[in-house]
Amino acid sequence: MSFDRLAPAVFVLLWSTGWVVAKYASLHSEPFTFLSIRYALSAAAFLALCLVVQAQWPSRGTALRAVYSGFFLHGFYLAGLWWAIANGVPAGISGIIAALQPLLTAMAAPFLIGERLQQAQKLGLALGFIGIAIAISPKLLDRATADLTHAALPLAINLVAMASVTYGTLYQKKHLQSGDLRTIATLQYIGALILTLPLSLIFEHQHFDGAAQAYGALAWSVFGLSMGGVGLLLYLIRRGQVSRAASLIYLMPPAVALEAFIAFGEPLTLPLIVGTVVVVTGVYLTNRKAFSEHRPAEA
Repeated sequence: MSFDRLAPAVFVLLWSTGWVVAKYASLHSEPFTFLSIRYALSAAAFLALCLVVQAQWPSRGTALRAVYSGFFLHGFYLAGLWWAIANGVPAGISGIIAALQPLLTAMAAPFLIGERLQQAQKLGLALGFIGIAIAISPKLLDRATADLTHAALPLAINLVAMASVTYGTLYQKKHLQSGDLRTIATLQYIGALILTLPLSLIFEHQHFDGAAQAYGALAWSVFGLSMGGVGLLLYLIRRGQVSRAASLIYLMPPAVALEAFIAFGEPLTLPLIVGTVVVVTGVYLTNRKAFSEHRPAEA
């Protein structure tokens, strides 16, 4: 089997590991501190790549827009998602919530870029939110979190993170349609660092225990996700296979749930399985005609 056939599946596999890495990282580092290190190294790695290939840098206006988009696509999004996971949201449930990103994009598109929803898309939106409710219901009804404060706040932050990446996706679609994606990615990681570094200095103690697992999670975050995932995305764009990769995004929530089960023993409960099926169905109905327009959310 040629690499062209394998590339979309490898891309989705890489993307899905982001939630497992977030869980591992939370055991060894504070979330904002870890992300600040990751963004600094990712920006440096992309900068080195841009210098080696002599990539063309954008104009000042485009550069500022790239930095601004990085606040939302990487900064606000992953800061909220990783904080939620560090504060008790299971990686499997967070992966299902990630499926809301294309749903929220479709819902916001009529207001921000004038796209109209069809009836099947409206049904898909409804199914998506119903599926999320089914999947997280055991978490909210657990007697250990009967007051809902411990469960509801991290879940709410996770949802806000999805709204952030949705806005960032639409902003990039509207304002960053041209330019070298490698230089754009460099500037986006700088924008994300501008956000997470102050959060780390204000709210955390810059804890990073230096364990082998911590460095492993960091290396995979930088080279496997930030470089490998984005690099494969650039390859798929060049080869015209983005739509094939997008079709496999439907497998992201069950992939994350399965990986979380293997890595951390997070239970594959009936509500989680049913919720995943409902969410995947909703995402399919909402995006089957235009999924390639949406950038998948990473962790």
